[in-house]
Amino acid sequence: MGHVVSRLVHILGTLKEKRLLLLGLDNAGKTSLLYNLHLNEAVGTVPTVGFNMEQVEYNNMVMTIWDVGGQAKLRSLWRYYFVDTDALIFMVDSSDENRIEEARDEMFHVLRDPNMDGCQTVLIMLNKQDVPGAVGPGIVIDRMGLNSAGDNPLRERNWYMQSCCALTGEGVFYGLDWLCEALKKKNRRGARR
Repeated sequence: MGHVVSRLVHILGTLKEKRLLLLGLDNAGKTSLLYNLHLNEAVGTVPTVGFNMEQVEYNNMVMTIWDVGGQAKLRSLWRYYFVDTDALIFMVDSSDENRIEEARDEMFHVLRDPNMDGCQTVLIMLNKQDVPGAVGPGIVIDRMGLNSAGDNPLRERNWYMQSCCALTGEGVFYGLDWLCEALKKKNRRGARR
């Protein structure tokens, strides 16, 4: 009987629980993304003071997503959410070209924290691609120095950039598909050790 149950669990799969941290500068669209994923609709939001947390079930995964406010005065609090993070989703506002380097500095600062050493999966969501004048992924990758060989905390991590519009959901699920697959591969590698 135990063999049958074990086989059914293997065939049907079980939901894996993951803890995701959703960070980015203020006005990047983090909360819009969170509630579009949770409610499957665009919701009007106000700047987050503190955090929002929702569970989203997607692709055989239950993702507990922590969206923490991105205002400069709140960023020092981000570190309290680092422990046990399975993946980081970092939102970049592609319509605000003047803050791309600031976004890079904050993301690198987060990834250099020792409490983020266990977080080896990073999804960078390049939001607001629907806004006229928004910069594309190639420009952002260059401006953020994401492929640089220097002191780059992404160099040893599995990362991906996805263009999106958090309000409409366009591109969001391509990013989530990549994220889920990356986390599943990490689990399979970890299980073999």
